Amino acid sequence: MSSKEMFIKSIYAGIMIGIGGIVYLSAENRVIGSLLFSFGLLTIVTQGFCLYTGKIGFVKDLKELLHMPVIIIGNFIGTYLAAFLIKAAHLNIDSSELVNRKLNNDVLPVFILSVFCGVMMYLAIDNYNKSKNILFIIAPVMIFILSGFEHSIANMFYFNLAGTYSLKSFCYLIVMLTGNGIGAKLFSLKPE
Repeated sequence: MSSKEMFIKSIYAGIMIGIGGIVYLSAENRVIGSLLFSFGLLTIVTQGFCLYTGKIGFVKDLKELLHMPVIIIGNFIGTYLAAFLIKAAHLNIDSSELVNRKLNNDVLPVFILSVFCGVMMYLAIDNYNKSKNILFIIAPVMIFILSGFEHSIANMFYFNLAGTYSLKSFCYLIVMLTGNGIGAKLFSLKPE
């Protein structure tokens, strides 16, 4: 896949995560919202889009690792577009309270919650690829949302929707990206 194609597919993935965030914030019931959020990851996997949290655990060499910044930037642009467009549509959803809760947490718990989310995302993709059973996508998404695990790309959407652009939010996203990557890589190294 060319860098241009990867970048475009990364933007689409960010948009799908944004749509997942929109439906989650729109649902009155957290369980239903987390279930519907999983449509974003299902679409990403079946359409072959490039999501950082779905790719990082499968990186095998330096060349693939160097693709990650392209994917992260594309994911950010996609989440930004989703947030921008949903604000323009005047849909009455708000992520400010959720964002404030995340940014008021200490760095170490954020990192730990990010590692757990990375584990869930790696297992979602790996188990789905081995079985083609969509429950392996749905369950980990519901688990990470209902457990409060930190998904870096979903948080990009929530931060963009809240208009939270600060050094602290940028640093927290770096911690979340790192934690997601470490969690995914920890489980990718398991013996077969």
